[in-house]
Amino acid sequence: MSDIAGIIYTERLTRNFKQTSALRELDLGIERGEIFGLVGPDGAGKTTTLRLMAAVMNPTTGTVTVAGHDSVKHAEQIRAHVGYMPQRFSLYGDLSVQENLEFYADIFGVHGAERQRRFEQVLNFSRMTPFVDRRAGALSGGMQKKLGLACTLIHRPEVLLLDEPTTGVDPVSRREFWDILTDLHLHGTTIVISTPYMDEAERCNRIGLLFKGQLIELGTPKAIKAMVRGQVLEVQPSSLAEAQAVLTAHADVLEVQVYGNLLHVFVDSAEVSLPRLQMACEAIGVSLINPRVIQPRMEEAFISLIGKRQEA
Repeated sequence: MSDIAGIIYTERLTRNFKQTSALRELDLGIERGEIFGLVGPDGAGKTTTLRLMAAVMNPTTGTVTVAGHDSVKHAEQIRAHVGYMPQRFSLYGDLSVQENLEFYADIFGVHGAERQRRFEQVLNFSRMTPFVDRRAGALSGGMQKKLGLACTLIHRPEVLLLDEPTTGVDPVSRREFWDILTDLHLHGTTIVISTPYMDEAERCNRIGLLFKGQLIELGTPKAIKAMVRGQVLEVQPSSLAEAQAVLTAHADVLEVQVYGNLLHVFVDSAEVSLPRLQMACEAIGVSLINPRVIQPRMEEAFISLIGKRQEA
């Protein structure tokens, strides 16, 4: 077990579904008050990990502890500490914003004068106060996500478990949602979030990269990006397909990734390799326009690390 000041620990955490291993021997410690990101392709085990942490699913083997409580022995105690927002949060479309909040307050046993105080807090926090009488089904996708978060926060959880909460919403709503998460983080809430968006992964304190149910990398965004091999050349070829074929086969090239009409070419040394790559492309009548060295982003790192794992 990790010796960090953690609030969530998993040890050899495994979950099988019939013949399929959704998660395999996950060892992880999540620090109190951090934003921890789970990233990985579809089927990597992100949702399974969050469901196990939320004690809504039991592990096949291994353990999860949240705030000192075992997920199997003390599931109810964990649910008092945790706010879990699955990908499809169960809002009631025929109920108003206020009525949805009241329903979740009843579930979590929030009563009396404290009940109204918490309604005001989560509505202000999520900027939903002007919409209390609007039916949830009439809200935009982004507002539904914010209402889902408000319902999740009604019992003031120490830990938020969010499963791809911004998938399918517009960029402005996504930014507003993250503004709310940042405020929660500043108030000490521990947030574990799965996301398919690499710009969101950049906003996390640490990231766990899952692939086929296994944790293959763990670290800060800066450390994860530093794992990219060599340097990255960005080029705009006059013929994308021909350039990709030539560069992928070139001895100097470690990897090629396509971004629209651009190629990101991974090499050990850009200074040494660029003239050679230009000559190889010119030999087939292709020019490399505006070549430049760029700093690898999370997206390049993610694709590169997953690619290396698939090769292995």
